Formats: sequence, C-alpha cells, structure tokens
Amino acid sequence: MAKAHLNNRVGPVLRACELTAAVIEAAQEDNPDKVIRVDDKGAYVRIDTDGELILRRSTLEAALGRPFKMSELEVNLGSFAGRIETAEDQVRFYYNKTL
Repeated sequence: MAKAHLNNRVGPVLRACELTAAVIEAAQEDNPDKVIRVDDKGAYVRIDTDGELILRRSTLEAALGRPFKMSELEVNLGSFAGRIETAEDQVRFYYNKTL
C-alpha cells in the first residue's frame, strides 16, 4: 500500500437491499462524467468513484418508482468512503486531498 495516499475514492457502502440497484443507477445518472465502480461482496455493495459522487433524491425516486426520503439511504448505509454532506434533496460524498 505504498500508494495508498493517492486513493481519492468516495461513495457509499450499502447493505445488500432493494435500494442498492437504485443507488447504482442514480450514481451513474447523476455523475455522467465519472467512472462508477461497483464492488458486490454479497452482504454489502461498495459504490465509488474518484473525488466526488452525488446522489439526487429525484433520481433515486425515478429509479425506485416511488417517493424517497434521503433518510432511507442513511438507514442502509453501512459505511462510506470520503466525507459526506447531506441535504433534503441530495447527498454528496467527496474528498479533497491535501498532500
């Protein structure tokens, strides 16, 4: 791990649930200029990208086909990489490197 300091990956780690597919879809739609990585470990799924990942409530609602409260994401969020900023209409995972 000599290059661990170069890691700039951010995003949620979700328990495997019905929300997971919607979060993957929203991550791809809300971050079109990013490569979204999905690492399915069975019991949990790590979804990440470099620098910043945004998930919008409206995109999650469209993916789920129902109303959605951002607090539902928090309930299924086992962990996350980076820093997190939550609002009523979106959640932002980000990391600003300072080397």
